[in-house]
Amino acid sequence: MESRKIVEESEQFLATTTRDLPLVLDRGEGVWLYDVDGNKYLDFTSGIGVNNLGWPSHPEVIRVAEAQMNKLAHAMGNDFYNLPQLELAKRLVQLTPGDFPKKVFFSNSGTEAVEASLKLVRQYDPKRKYLIAFLGSFHGRTYGSLSLTASKPVQKYLLGPTLPGVIHVPYPNPFRNPWHIDGYEDPEGLTEAVLEYLESWIFSSLVDPEEVAGIVFEPIQGEGGYVVPPKGFFRKLERVARDNGIALIDDEVQMGMGRTGKMFAIENFDSTPDVITMAKALGGGLYPIGATVFRKELDFKKKGMHSNTFGGNAVACAVGVKTLEIVKELLPKVNEVGKVFRDELSLMKVDDVRGMGLAWGIEFVKGEKKDPDTKTRDKVIEGVFKKGLLVLPAGKSSIRVIPPLIISEEEAKLGLSVLREVVNSLR
Repeated sequence: MESRKIVEESEQFLATTTRDLPLVLDRGEGVWLYDVDGNKYLDFTSGIGVNNLGWPSHPEVIRVAEAQMNKLAHAMGNDFYNLPQLELAKRLVQLTPGDFPKKVFFSNSGTEAVEASLKLVRQYDPKRKYLIAFLGSFHGRTYGSLSLTASKPVQKYLLGPTLPGVIHVPYPNPFRNPWHIDGYEDPEGLTEAVLEYLESWIFSSLVDPEEVAGIVFEPIQGEGGYVVPPKGFFRKLERVARDNGIALIDDEVQMGMGRTGKMFAIENFDSTPDVITMAKALGGGLYPIGATVFRKELDFKKKGMHSNTFGGNAVACAVGVKTLEIVKELLPKVNEVGKVFRDELSLMKVDDVRGMGLAWGIEFVKGEKKDPDTKTRDKVIEGVFKKGLLVLPAGKSSIRVIPPLIISEEEAKLGLSVLREVVNSLR
């Protein structure tokens, strides 16, 4: 088999990363992927949120990319000006939550977008040396964003100390309540428990809130297991931040671009962050791009404080403009097909189902203490792969179910029937 040969040679020449399944992709059409041996797979991964518009991308996005390639690609967007960069910035300023002046910094990835956000919020007040992040979070693998990350120990394995001044607090996970105390099982109680921990312990025993520059969060935790917090959590967290002059940084890299049925996931929680980071799907599945949208008053103090080589790439920005247009049109469909996923997943023999839109997580545990059942999770992923369905792990024992936003109801039901068959056969 051609796949086997390519896998063997890849293991010889490519660095060790996160590859598990022996899948060698050759091409894609819509929500379907094909390997080099001609096998066909229904995609419930959307390229980890990159291919929200399907494979290889939406035809209109490809047309825009081709047209811009023939004019200008690398436009030195941080040294000169180009129109696609301006157009995308204006669209993002209009679409992101918050009725206040904003600016945009373009980069190449989600981790770069997060790194930029840290510089923005820490530059103005030398007293504010600390950052708050959440256990279970994932913000990237470069030094600053990795310091915020707390989803798997292996991501920091043998690295040693990371960025000083990062304090992690529990995330309000309704399924895995970190307190296990009566009264904290309901959403309101869980929210109050997290905020009480932040205010009564962190702010009174560890650091003064006037020393904190920003609170960084994912509206729905991705790598941590697709964890959906209580509805009112971010609204109350915002109140704490405003009372103490702390900036809120919303990491939308995985959950943005329509994934939850809103353009940005934070819109589901009635909260307005000061900074929003995004990447992945903004590039339409064709070009790497990251963006950091922020309050205008947070702009870099001096020229040269922050820049990069490829940020503001004219092709990536032109693609981003068209991607936003298409995603906006897809939002009603995302919510409708999302109901199919909610209903079907709830009928499977799993221990927890959570999500919204087309962002769903299912978790497998064992015993009253909800110990992670990683073995069953991995068997499900392998089992559906053999039947032509692609899903990815998240957290210790969860599976993320994130198909491209263009998926039809029929395709959704087809994939879910395969998933249900494998899950129920193992349990």
